[in-house]
Amino acid sequence: MPKEGTSRVRRVARHRRVRRRVSGVDRRPRLVVFRSLNHVYAQVIDDTKGMTVAAASSIEVQVRDQVDGMHKTGVSRLVGSLIARRVLDSGVTEVVFDRAGYKYHGRVKALADAAREGGLVF
Repeated sequence: MPKEGTSRVRRVARHRRVRRRVSGVDRRPRLVVFRSLNHVYAQVIDDTKGMTVAAASSIEVQVRDQVDGMHKTGVSRLVGSLIARRVLDSGVTEVVFDRAGYKYHGRVKALADAAREGGLVF
């Protein structure tokens, strides 16, 4: 019996299921990843205050200048290292990773690995 809905509907359902358990707090905010066909976005969110601590994406000028001829996973690595730098500058060292219903594979994994190499703990 096939699953109902499109892949986006199924991803959102997985994301809601995970979000029931995963929450970002003051000392350990939530690093959430969103990926579209061409770009990748990352935010670090403090759910208790409802504030974004830091954000980075592949559409920023800093990243766009470096992406000529690069694969999507390489761009994700750049965004991961950029978000790690910004979060560490705000004084946060630990985060909880929210993959937003995506498989931990490819661009999502590349972003997470780069954020870890940048100094984030999760």
